[in-house]
Amino acid sequence: MEASTKQGTSLLHNKVYVRVYSAFATASFGDWFDTLAVQVLVGYRWQVSPLMLALIPVAIALPNILLGSLAGVAADRLNKLKLMRVCDLLTAFLTVLLLFAPNMAWLLPLLALRSAISTVNMPAQQSLTRSIVREDQLLQASSLNGLVNQSSKIAGPLLGGLALTLLTPQWCILLNALLRGCSYLLLLSVRNIRTEEKLMPEVPEEHIPLRTMWKEGWSFLLGSRLLLNLMLFGLTGSLAIQVIDFQFTSLFRVFSPTGESVLGWMVAASGVGAVMIILILGKLGEVVSSTLRISMGYVLIGGSVAGLGLLQPGSSVVWVLLLGFVLGIGNGTAAVAFNYMLQKETPPHMTGRVFGIQTTVLSAVMIIAPLMGGLLVEFSGPGRIFLIFGLLQVILGLTGILFGRVLWRENKQVQASKVEQAS
Repeated sequence: MEASTKQGTSLLHNKVYVRVYSAFATASFGDWFDTLAVQVLVGYRWQVSPLMLALIPVAIALPNILLGSLAGVAADRLNKLKLMRVCDLLTAFLTVLLLFAPNMAWLLPLLALRSAISTVNMPAQQSLTRSIVREDQLLQASSLNGLVNQSSKIAGPLLGGLALTLLTPQWCILLNALLRGCSYLLLLSVRNIRTEEKLMPEVPEEHIPLRTMWKEGWSFLLGSRLLLNLMLFGLTGSLAIQVIDFQFTSLFRVFSPTGESVLGWMVAASGVGAVMIILILGKLGEVVSSTLRISMGYVLIGGSVAGLGLLQPGSSVVWVLLLGFVLGIGNGTAAVAFNYMLQKETPPHMTGRVFGIQTTVLSAVMIIAPLMGGLLVEFSGPGRIFLIFGLLQVILGLTGILFGRVLWRENKQVQASKVEQAS
């Protein structure tokens, strides 16, 4: 009986989830290879300005703003598995096209088009996970998803940094295209998804207009005080970190002008920290509340960013590794807790729409923040801007710790009523 119970509670015995999870892991690994290669290509090889660097996240975010909510509706309404397969194929094709981009004028539109295709992938993956995973397994699924994302930060940048010392950034980009193809093949092997989806209640939404479904998603989010505060808190934290997120290349060009691999080492150290904390928190379960984890994560992120801003040219690379490690601990703590809360507080048939809205809202930040960061770094230098916005992130995290009970309080009866009406 005990063995049977353990088997029933382990996600590793859910064959559909394991294959979807493996596809997600493969794609995430490739994405980190790609991200590092693009930053090194434009920052070190093309020597573009901080403002031009800031246009990369803007090009990626703009399609998410325009299409994020609609992508969430599509994820709830259409076949999620087919959507993910199409996304993988088209993303692989567009990634190959990046190899032929001669300058920023070609690179930015291709990145924007690839981002537009990938917009559907996140809400579809989250919605599919919500459908094939039981309620008591959601925390485990969120931890495993976070573990994959952070583990790819270790292997991707490490191997990417090695490849960049021997080859060119284009090889890393090509590897991402190949891994996307592998992700497609893994999803293609999933055959019995309909059988698994019957574990969850089905909602006949095929005949509901898209506009109505879109409105329902926003109404549900705005009607939940907890979800709304969670989204606003995440929005504010994202604003602070996105100002400097794509300026690490600018910072490391000052810290180590010839060290193209420094960025890769820092991201890898960040991945080690994130994986370690995710494994520890996975053992603890919900002993520490998710809201407290988010706030503590922000404090660690801000402290490490401020520390990186204090680095001087010629400083030991050990400081980069140490601060990257702390950054990863904060990122792993906050990211897993945020996604888990979002899934836990959302009914299954609303998951795609809510995560689509999240994509839209957080992507809106990536239009304003990177441009602001690019301008600030050009005028004031990367070190000072990293220090200022790192301290702002620390203040935000401390605010969440001190006033969390006020921010996250919601009448349970009202919340139950909302869920019942939504379903």
